[in-house]
Amino acid sequence: MENEPTAELIRAQLRRLRLKAELSQEEFGRLVHFSNSQVSAVELGQRPLDRFFLKRADEVLGTGGLLTSLLKLAERDGQPSWFRPWLDAERQAQQLRCYQPSLIPGLLQTENYARSMIRTDDMLGGEEADRRLAVRLDRQSVLTRPDPPKFVAVIEEAVLRRADESFRGVMGQQVAHLVEASELPHVAVHVIPLDVSLHIGLTGPFTLARGGDGGWVGYLENQLGGTVIDNDEDVAILLSRWESVRSEAMSRRQSIELMKEVVESWS
Repeated sequence: MENEPTAELIRAQLRRLRLKAELSQEEFGRLVHFSNSQVSAVELGQRPLDRFFLKRADEVLGTGGLLTSLLKLAERDGQPSWFRPWLDAERQAQQLRCYQPSLIPGLLQTENYARSMIRTDDMLGGEEADRRLAVRLDRQSVLTRPDPPKFVAVIEEAVLRRADESFRGVMGQQVAHLVEASELPHVAVHVIPLDVSLHIGLTGPFTLARGGDGGWVGYLENQLGGTVIDNDEDVAILLSRWESVRSEAMSRRQSIELMKEVVESWS
């Protein structure tokens, strides 16, 4: 959910900026391609804040991205308390290491893949699913900022090949995106081949972030949420397990060639 105080601030700023521009709700609606009633509903809090609407509002009102920046803050503040420390660690990281045995890591997911995964949770309503998708895609901006962290991901070959006929198009696009991301100088994707049957990583996914001070923190995902690991002894265990899973994986170039082969096999 949106953080309500921040959401109220966005609505108040939107109305203030619209009035400063001497635009009626109807005039403003025409410029942002929304109806008069939709603009009114947003300003009154009767309609959820919409990323596209606020992006258009920023452009029309010349805010320099103020409203969309505030929306990102509202979404961050709306995260569960257990997730906020990890979001901070992820944003401030100089290095990120991720092992995922069953999925494509969130920072490397395409929009269609992320949407498909989020929608597997039939307990989520449409608005909450859309909000989670927006947050996940926004998190990926850490890899496109001017000073991105070095991001190394280790995944299983089985994850790349998990696609029935209905999901093959989404998965083909996703694996092609992994290849493209792997060509970036600060991103490396390493694949553990199918013939490696058992290793310590299969006990569960984990991510490690190294901050500017050189210290590491870890993050463990589970079905109900996640846990931030900052105890030195536990972080040392995760770093050791990282070395184990990384040693089982193919080189960066070999992994790229395998991913290209997977995409070609489906075409």
